[in-house]
Amino acid sequence: MANDLPVHTAAPPPRIPPTRVTRGYQFEMLQESLHRNIIIALDTGSGKTHIAVLRLKHEMEREPRKLAWFVAPTIALCEQQKSVIKSQIPVSVGIVSGANEPDQWKNAALWERVLRTHRIMISTPQVFLDALRHGYILMGRDISLLVFDEAHHAADKHPYNRIMAEFYFDLPPRTEDNTAENVRPMVLGLTASPIYGGNVEKAFKTIESNLDSTIRAPRRNREELAQYVHRPIFKHVMYIRSEDAFSTNLAALSAVLKTMNIENDPYVKSLRSQLSRAGLGSPEYRRIDQKLSKVIEKESSFTHKGLRDFERAADDICNDLGPWSADWFIWQVIERAKKAANPYDNMMVTWKPTEKRYLLDILNKIVVSPVSYYPDDIADDCSNKTEVLIECLLNEKATAESLNDSYTGIIFVQRRDAVIALAELLKNHPATKGVFSIGVLLGTSDSSHRHSMMDITRNMVESQEDTIAEFKARVKNLIVSTAVAEEGIDIQECNSVIRWDPPPNMASRTQSRGRARKQRSTFTVMFEAGGQGQEDVAKWENLEKQMVAQYNDPRRDLALLDDNSPAEEVEDDELQFVVPSTGALLTLHSAVSHLDHFCAVIPNSTHVDNRPVYDLDPPEFPEGWHAFDSHLKSKPPYSGPFGSTVTLPRTLPLPERQFTVDMVYQNKTSAYRHAAYKAYKALYDAGLLNDNLLPITSVMKPELEDEVKAMLADVEKREGLAKVALSIDPWRPDEPTEDLWFCSAPLNDKAILYAREYTRTVFWGLNNSRMDWDDLDFSYLFLPIDSTVGDGWEERRAWLAREAAANPERHRHHLMVRADEFGKKFGYPTDLTFIQRHMGSGRPFKFVAWRYDPLSEDEETELREQYAKHLEEVEINYPLLAVRAYPPRTNLLIPIKPRDPGEDEPAEAPIVYLLPQHSGVVLLSEHESEYGFLLPSVLRSLSMTLTAVSLRNTLFSETRIAEVPIPLLTNAVTAPVSGERLNYQRLETLGDTVLKFVVGIQLFAEYPLWHEGYLTRKKDHAVSNVRLAKEDIKRGLYRWIIRDTMLGKKWKPQYFTTKKSVEAPPSPISPTSPSHIAPSPVPKSPAPSSSEADSPSQEKKKPKKVKAKGTQKLSTKVLADVVESLIGAAYLHGGFEFGYECIKYFDLGLKWEPLPGRIAQVLSRVEAVYSDSSAEFFFPPQLSDVERMLNYNFKHKILLIEALTHASYQSDSRTPSYERLEFLGDSVLDMIVTDYLYRAPKNYSPGHIHLRKSAVVNGHLLAYICLKTSTTLSASIPRPNASGTIEVTDDSQEIYLYKCLLHSSGKVLEDQLNAFTRFRLRRPEIEESLAEGIFPWAALTKMQAPKFFSDMIESLLGAILLDSGGSVDVVRGVVTHLGIMAILEHIVNADVDVLHPVSRLSLWAQKNGRQIEYDSRKEGGHAVCSVLVDGVKEVEVSDEWRGKPSQEEAKFTAAEKAIKAFRLRDVGVEYELLKKKKKASSKSRKKQKARAEGEAAAA
Repeated sequence: MANDLPVHTAAPPPRIPPTRVTRGYQFEMLQESLHRNIIIALDTGSGKTHIAVLRLKHEMEREPRKLAWFVAPTIALCEQQKSVIKSQIPVSVGIVSGANEPDQWKNAALWERVLRTHRIMISTPQVFLDALRHGYILMGRDISLLVFDEAHHAADKHPYNRIMAEFYFDLPPRTEDNTAENVRPMVLGLTASPIYGGNVEKAFKTIESNLDSTIRAPRRNREELAQYVHRPIFKHVMYIRSEDAFSTNLAALSAVLKTMNIENDPYVKSLRSQLSRAGLGSPEYRRIDQKLSKVIEKESSFTHKGLRDFERAADDICNDLGPWSADWFIWQVIERAKKAANPYDNMMVTWKPTEKRYLLDILNKIVVSPVSYYPDDIADDCSNKTEVLIECLLNEKATAESLNDSYTGIIFVQRRDAVIALAELLKNHPATKGVFSIGVLLGTSDSSHRHSMMDITRNMVESQEDTIAEFKARVKNLIVSTAVAEEGIDIQECNSVIRWDPPPNMASRTQSRGRARKQRSTFTVMFEAGGQGQEDVAKWENLEKQMVAQYNDPRRDLALLDDNSPAEEVEDDELQFVVPSTGALLTLHSAVSHLDHFCAVIPNSTHVDNRPVYDLDPPEFPEGWHAFDSHLKSKPPYSGPFGSTVTLPRTLPLPERQFTVDMVYQNKTSAYRHAAYKAYKALYDAGLLNDNLLPITSVMKPELEDEVKAMLADVEKREGLAKVALSIDPWRPDEPTEDLWFCSAPLNDKAILYAREYTRTVFWGLNNSRMDWDDLDFSYLFLPIDSTVGDGWEERRAWLAREAAANPERHRHHLMVRADEFGKKFGYPTDLTFIQRHMGSGRPFKFVAWRYDPLSEDEETELREQYAKHLEEVEINYPLLAVRAYPPRTNLLIPIKPRDPGEDEPAEAPIVYLLPQHSGVVLLSEHESEYGFLLPSVLRSLSMTLTAVSLRNTLFSETRIAEVPIPLLTNAVTAPVSGERLNYQRLETLGDTVLKFVVGIQLFAEYPLWHEGYLTRKKDHAVSNVRLAKEDIKRGLYRWIIRDTMLGKKWKPQYFTTKKSVEAPPSPISPTSPSHIAPSPVPKSPAPSSSEADSPSQEKKKPKKVKAKGTQKLSTKVLADVVESLIGAAYLHGGFEFGYECIKYFDLGLKWEPLPGRIAQVLSRVEAVYSDSSAEFFFPPQLSDVERMLNYNFKHKILLIEALTHASYQSDSRTPSYERLEFLGDSVLDMIVTDYLYRAPKNYSPGHIHLRKSAVVNGHLLAYICLKTSTTLSASIPRPNASGTIEVTDDSQEIYLYKCLLHSSGKVLEDQLNAFTRFRLRRPEIEESLAEGIFPWAALTKMQAPKFFSDMIESLLGAILLDSGGSVDVVRGVVTHLGIMAILEHIVNADVDVLHPVSRLSLWAQKNGRQIEYDSRKEGGHAVCSVLVDGVKEVEVSDEWRGKPSQEEAKFTAAEKAIKAFRLRDVGVEYELLKKKKKASSKSRKKQKARAEGEAAAA
């Protein structure tokens, strides 16, 4: 978070002058606000915000430790005030609202950043109240000043009042003597009208006591205030209301509405259908019965209520504006409603298909006529009120223009529909058309319209932002608006404000009047002749006089009560619960919203509503009221007391999900609040809420943020980097010691020195450029097995030593001599090994022979070209050296990749000829040169093994992990980047699955009351890469990760010390026999790192970035992968017992118990539920059928019931729904499948394991297994045969697994029937595709099986795992019986192509540089998808439209068709090959270049 929190939308910034002079009355109010809490009452436009800015600036200078909090009632007003404050105060200003931070009330990190990085915060009141209630902000500790904009809202249940009542008054008052940190903040209120109406003295007392402030206006500077605040001239106009206006379209609408019968409504029919299926007397039955009675009595269904609201709105428009407006409104709304009700239109996404059909049927019966836009027709069909308004507008405009001013005005209208109709009328009336440019402001509709037919009126006006911007730019000069423009929107001052409807209260009158603040502006109110309007005006004026007198009366200062308590509250406010550690507060006012939020974050199941269900006591209707005769439907009024029961979703595995309060509350709302309070407090007591009174998922992050902050650049990214210490050196002891050598035979000092020099000799030939001749402090030493005396090489090296001593400048290179000199001296011997093209530089060549025969012309030319770069004149003397380059292999222990069948054997390197006078002979024998090649590979293997041994003896010495074989341990710590033949990738894939399985069981047993969402979040947190990396670093495991690559051109022997490069005098003395060696002491010094040992020390290269000494970078993924690979190695060696021990070693922040113990805990709870139950458990008859299908008999039948219980099931509530068991079954199925694929003979790579596992455990295939699993019930029945006699015949029936699901949902039943129909149609295609060796992705998708089918399989596997005492083998047997293993084995044995068709096509396109696009659309009732390659349509498929899933089906089918059309499978395109883009070999590139040059020459 920077200085500002992110803003989703931004209002246009107000016009703020660069500098602003503070007026006297503003300074007066500022000074008063510094000494006490006040509410500043000044008219709109008088500069209240400027006073607040000055007060905030002073507070920033006075109190540097705390924040100032500015609260405004709307998002638009918050953003407007932020712009003003930020432009005038040089501190960080932030804003948080429900629009730009929708998750603000559950995001602890957000509030931590707010308090840490901001000095002034601006927010809407509900956001601030939520943050206080959850303890994210402590008012006394964190806030020094509270500013309430539009402070007149601080009454009743408004968040302003709740903020003060719940958090302010409990703090000690701020006094001169009490300046402690935890005291009340100061309060500043801003308002244009402190009261809404009624008794002024009482209203003042209420708002002043609620905000602990005094209402004040300037006293000493009243005259100055009058100069800057221009009260508009008040006017009123009278109109005559017409009651006999006739609208043709309204008459047509009313006639059709009278024929409507609520019993035909689809919602009523649905409720009756649900009631018939619900168990009589069950809670579900009672709830549906009450819903049905209520909707019939109130006719409150979507269609009936919507049409009645529509009729009422049209009738009001007809009487208020006239018949033309009513006809236009009805015509427009019906046209838009018909379009929205079209089943193929998605304009109103909340409208259900059945509602659309019913509404469309009714709308089609209404015969409406389009309106006439002929001027006389419009003028004739206007009401008197409209005519009076138009006359008033024209007069105001004429007056403004006569004063050389351009006209701007606002008309305030109470109803949204009237705003729309009035704007349309004024745009087209002959008297105003072209005279006024009209805009509309509606604001947002209230919640009751969110699923209403009248929603369509939202789309009848342009955006609010455009209208305001155009009004400011004078593009529009007249706005018709609801009360949204009274406050909270930055609108310029106007010439006139007209109230179409009288203001409903004092605040509304003052706010709307404040928009007319130009000099000589007018404020006009329209009154009905003979109505109460004029009396209301007199009342408002009198109230305003009393109000001004009150806050200007200095005697009030003495008369104010010393009582600082809030206004008297109802008894409900007394109940609250505070979490001492955070200060989080639960009240009756917050309980309902908190409970709704808790249930909203529970993972959704198909066709399940997780919202809490409230039942009223006594019920609102007698049971069956909807079926009574009309004369019996009279309902006596009931005024209380009330009780309530709230029922939480079945997905919560609570011992009790219903919470009831007695019938002692005066109203329904209070009863609901008390029930919600009781339920939410129970959730906290059960550990399902954190100390901020939020779902506990939000506490699963902070420890990582604190403990891994230094390691991670980004907590969420897998490739975050961490600086860690260097790897261990396996050749060096952990503790310094003088004698720690592993020797194959006893050695004295002379022998050790000889070994040092012999080791140098062996490695010098290939690695001399990276070695220091004088450094003999090797980490390992070698001696020859047989004596080298007699092979001639000792004599040759002795000769070189003598020559070098005599002429050191000529013989500067150790163990190397010019080839021509060597040949002449020793008769051109043929037992040479290493030859260097140039003395002392370059990789050596392999000696082949001396060439005495003259070179051919081409050979000579090539030789001269070879040396021409370095020599001005090339002289060829015979014999020449014939040599070959050595193969580029580095690690000789890694096998050469076998050649493909038919591939030619690689050709031997060509002969190269060298000039002896410029070439060097390395004086090494054939055996010594072979050692130089082989020993680095052997040492590499030893180094890796010693690393694993060190790990075992250091970290794991006290654990059972030490029993894991060294080869397996070595494999587990070898990173892929090392380039070794075996690395940890496969083990990591296996270990990841073992880890999730074991952690899942631990969590399942440890948290019996957690729902599946909590378990999943906690598991993901525990096994995340970040968490594993943290445990890796904490234990120092990273030091044993083998990640350095063995590169021949960089390899050099390991030293105990690292000497600085010093130019030593040439000394080619070679090791001779031990008798010639003088003893030298063994230096004791620290070891270098392996990375230093593997990097060149003497090569001249471009400068590189030098790593910080003692550190290297490792990715978070590598750190985590090694932990998982060790878990995989432990599991491979000793099964789950060893896997558990390895996981336990890394802790992961969990409580650990052996798996058998965890399973026993779960089973003991299952048995306790059964034994403690007061009522006998009902075991559904289908349990035995399910057991037959699974080939497994449950010992604990309750587990089987839970595994079959859908969250919609309304019967026996003692078992939760299957989601927790599904969580367990998912991990055990993954475990079984991954284990099989890991052990498969084909040695699959992690990518291929993932592909095959995804194919087998995906929801589509599991749904297929669920739909095809069945058992046959043998039965017989007597029937007449052909001859008419009765005989017993077979009546066996097939019972399917999916039918055994326990649910109470008509939607689930419908989905089951439809999915099974599609399954029967697709089954042959699926089986045929598998037989052909292609995984049937498209056919499986076409089943459109909802998730609960696959959930059933997984929950049953989870139940079997528990019931069998945690036996994975038993679960594997059931998986085999269900046919899942058979499919998996077939996929492996037949090498079935499991790559998803969309993925295959995408990879093919990437490899070949093509662009693939899918054009999915709906055409004529069909789902159509085209595959375009580089913009050209290649394939198209079409299938019947059956809802949105049809588009996905069509896409998969189109991809599959394209694969066949492009013959991507015919050529055996493998997954790994598809991932690699084509790259021409150097030889083919040369051929292409030569061909191109030839073609160019020919042209």
